[in-house]
Amino acid sequence: MNKKILIVTEYFYPEEFKINEIASAWKEKGYEVDILTQNPTYPLGKTFEDYSNTWYSKDVYKGMNIYRVKAVTGYRESLFKKLLKYFTFMILGSIVSLKIGKRYDYIFGFDVGALTGMVPAVLLKKFYKKRVTLWVQDVWPDSVYAYGFKKTKVLGFLLDGFVSFVYRHSSNFAVSGKGFVKKINPYIDKGQDIVYLPNWADTFNKELTPFEFSEDAKVQFTFAGNVGKVQNLDNIIKAFGSLPEAYIQKSQLNIIGDGSHLQNLHDLVDKKSIANVIFWGRKPRQEMYKYFSGSDFLIVSLVDEPIFSLTVPAKVQTYIAANKPIMAVINGDAADIIRDNALGYTSKPDDISEIKNTFMRCIDADVNETKEFTKNCEDLTATTFNKDKIIDSLLELMMR
Repeated sequence: MNKKILIVTEYFYPEEFKINEIASAWKEKGYEVDILTQNPTYPLGKTFEDYSNTWYSKDVYKGMNIYRVKAVTGYRESLFKKLLKYFTFMILGSIVSLKIGKRYDYIFGFDVGALTGMVPAVLLKKFYKKRVTLWVQDVWPDSVYAYGFKKTKVLGFLLDGFVSFVYRHSSNFAVSGKGFVKKINPYIDKGQDIVYLPNWADTFNKELTPFEFSEDAKVQFTFAGNVGKVQNLDNIIKAFGSLPEAYIQKSQLNIIGDGSHLQNLHDLVDKKSIANVIFWGRKPRQEMYKYFSGSDFLIVSLVDEPIFSLTVPAKVQTYIAANKPIMAVINGDAADIIRDNALGYTSKPDDISEIKNTFMRCIDADVNETKEFTKNCEDLTATTFNKDKIIDSLLELMMR
């Protein structure tokens, strides 16, 4: 009889996350895979077309049952609604998981957002003694403070207790960043394995014609992804705007994506009258390769917060797979990957002068140097960030 796996995740198809590929791969290997998630709303904060935001529904994707619960919408403009969204999934998801959970052999939690989303998974270990594996992409309580919540004794006590409850009711962990290990260790018992398994590089349709960002020959810098405060694009734009006029004229900063901070960036560019900063809006994931291949440098950036020094954004691997030099305005593990493997240039996220100098260094880079960056990207995609190897390793960890 085939083993049954329940994946618990706040996000799933038609939302675009790597958990979609994991589920499909495990299904193809012969496992019975079901998913517990919310109705799809990410990233625009509203229910996807052809979906009804009902309290509970069930649909099928590639032969897998998807159990969906109601999602709070409008969270892009409201912190209260964002928090309510997290707690709604924790409560409704827990009710559904306790109802359906007995039938599964293994539980896999895709911990890509708030840790509250993993409560429906860990309750199945507490009440039904199921094996629960979490793939941790974001570490609490650090990320809570990084998003602006003031660290107080009361909040610290509550968060530490909650994190300890979730982690101690998990069987083992995969982490997307090596630095996460030391953050999780204080909250777990001996014998709970923690394995470094990073996000993999996306697979692209490399037959797409490179996108032409401008009619003139310019050095094209591209940021692609969610446009929020923590992406540090304010400093990126300020640094670009501080370049000498000659450098601005022979370069262009492209921002592809959507998010809660986008209008603020538009206002910043208008207020400072910064030339050659273009906002392209959100583009379909399957078309992104043409924008990457039309770029000279791809930008990854996060604000200077301790938790983000441990975080390796999934776009790092995506950029590496695109075989393009990277400009990393970030500290910690992500910067180490870029430097240690000679994939591009790095700078501190809070130093606008250094970011400006890095822009100039990129613009002045010679062909041989950028070719070396490209080759190193190809090598890393085939080894450390290989999708099939990572998915197999996640499966092996879950079944230990």
